Amino acid sequence: MRMKARATLVALVPALLFAAVGCGGTDAPPTGRSPDSKGSASDGGAPGAPAASPDPAGSAPPKTGGTRLERSALAQGDLPGYQISAQGKNPNAPDGQPQADKKACQPLADIMGDKPDPAARETVNRGIGSQKQMGLAVSASVSSYSESDAKALVSRLKAAVAACGTGFTATVDQQTGSYREVRAADYRTSGDESVSWTTTAAGQGVSAQVHLVVVREGDTVVRLMALNVAAAQQKAQVPQEVTDKQLEKVRKAG
Repeated sequence: MRMKARATLVALVPALLFAAVGCGGTDAPPTGRSPDSKGSASDGGAPGAPAASPDPAGSAPPKTGGTRLERSALAQGDLPGYQISAQGKNPNAPDGQPQADKKACQPLADIMGDKPDPAARETVNRGIGSQKQMGLAVSASVSSYSESDAKALVSRLKAAVAACGTGFTATVDQQTGSYREVRAADYRTSGDESVSWTTTAAGQGVSAQVHLVVVREGDTVVRLMALNVAAAQQKAQVPQEVTDKQLEKVRKAG
């Protein structure tokens, strides 16, 4: 993507997808190289994607040990045909939780931030690049909550999707983007409950189609966001196999 589009999309998809849309993209993922592992459970980092630049200091697979949440996160080798990374947050990416211009849409703005919402106790992020569908980048995160907070989050998101069909704007770190055409999407998951929707992130003549899936499994919330970094106008969908594998790992770790 060109520099202008890169800067604009930083504001539109503020934290988690920045590494995917903010780098000079290529149509093919890198091969023969393990993903970077500078991310951690507490950095709220932006995960990498096939378009991300290689780490000049070397690379290693995402950590799979440690806390239950870290064991829940996807790791390289979990999904044949995908590259998975735990790249540290790009220093140019905005920090914190975006603020929506409409109160009813704040849950949708929050989901684009460093964590799904402020009630998250811990969040581990991963970036996933598809080697099957060139350009498809998915941001995956797992977050721990009290079970009541996790249930409340899904309820708020369902209400926000229903209320915000005409769209909203969100600001983070003095950067503002708009989200148009918020639409509920049919999507099958095996979790306790879920919500899925699509939206178009837009601003300054640049736009990107984004698909989001949020799944609750007990007191754990899985958040998945997808877009095509090679063709931002193309409709993207979180691959079913990515969702299924992520939920499988959550159950095994639990």
